[in-house]
Amino acid sequence: MEVGRVCVKIAGHEAGRLCVIVEKLDDTFVVVTGAGVKRRRCNLAHLEPTDKKLEIQKGASDEEVKRALEAAGLS
Repeated sequence: MEVGRVCVKIAGHEAGRLCVIVEKLDDTFVVVTGAGVKRRRCNLAHLEPTDKKLEIQKGASDEEVKRALEAAGLS
């Protein structure tokens, strides 16, 4: 999983919502954010990757991610 990969959360109270990986912490955890998803650390086992990838920088702000999602038609 790489920075910019769009995923669907499959666990937790945000399950079913789209999120974007903004930083990879280690082999198990990443930082995600997205429309309706609070920026937080997330276990990779709780994410289902999609075939979509956004062109964002590592550690992109919530506003940058929101703009990228809207530009891709995913918001």
